[in-house]
Order: sequence, then structure tokens, then C-alpha cells
Amino acid sequence: MLDYLAGIDRILFYFINVHLANPITDFIMPLITSDMLLRAIYGAIVVVLLWRGDRRLRWLVLFLAVTLVITDQLSSRVLKTLFERPRPCHELSAINLLVACGSGFSMPSSHAANVFGQTVLFSYHVKAARWYLLLFATLVSLSRIFVGVHYPFDVLAGGLLGYLVGSMGAVAFQKFEKWRL
Repeated sequence: MLDYLAGIDRILFYFINVHLANPITDFIMPLITSDMLLRAIYGAIVVVLLWRGDRRLRWLVLFLAVTLVITDQLSSRVLKTLFERPRPCHELSAINLLVACGSGFSMPSSHAANVFGQTVLFSYHVKAARWYLLLFATLVSLSRIFVGVHYPFDVLAGGLLGYLVGSMGAVAFQKFEKWRL
């Protein structure tokens, strides 16, 4: 059964990474997946929320930071070492590798976990931004396949992890708000 799922994962990877590749995605996806860009966007959002946000949004920034630490550490330090799944760029040939492969493991995608954790938590409390954030989180997650460093199931697992942690953060924030009042 696991071999069957791994086969589906490889087929989906090749479809997205090789067959859907084109000059536009080859240019855009490395930018979208860039750690520097993601940190800059996250930093800018935090600065705006702290500067222009009300007390509630300022507290939400703290919960966003805790959520980010939890998703990142769970995906990078716990689950990747537990699964030890090699990245597709380490084991497949004839792929469209657009960024450095990296030396770490693949399952789950930390990018997907982190961006979905932030998206879910923020979306619970700022509903007007929900669809934009979900679109952005989906693009960041798909970019990991397009650039050749994650399988689709890695991205799915990271997204699910982010969803769970973000949901728990949203519940914790709601309880905190009730306690604070």
C-alpha cells in the first residue's frame, strides 16, 4: 500500500514539476518559495499589525509567532527526522530543479506547515483576509513542488499540520480573549 501511494506521489510530482513547468512558473515559483521573500512579507505584516493594529491584533501577533515556532519545530525537528523521507531532488532524475536541493528530509514540507498555520490562525480572526491568505498559502505550498524540493504528499502533510496547529492557536486565542475580558 505504501509503495502504491509513493508511486502516486511520484506521478503527481512529475506532472506538476515537469509537465506543468513553463517559463512563467520557472520564473515565479522560485520567488514565491524564497525564504527571504517570505520573511520580508511576514515581517512587514507584523510591523503593520503592531503599528496600525488595535490591542486585539497586537495580541494576535504573539499567537502567530508561537504558532510559527510550533509548526516549524514540529515539521523540521520532529516529523522530518521521524519519517526521514529523501527529497525528490535527491532520488529522482530528469526533474525541473529550480533552487538548491537542500540537505534535509522532505516529509512534511515546513514551508506548507508554516504558511498554513499562520493562514488558519489569522483567518479565524480576520475573516476579510481569508481568501487572499488561502490563495497565498496554496501558492507557497505548490511552489515547493514546482521548484523540485518536495513531493505533493509532503506539501499535503505540511498543510494539514499547519491547519491543525493554526486551529489550535485560534482556539487558544479565543480562550485568551475571553479570559482577558
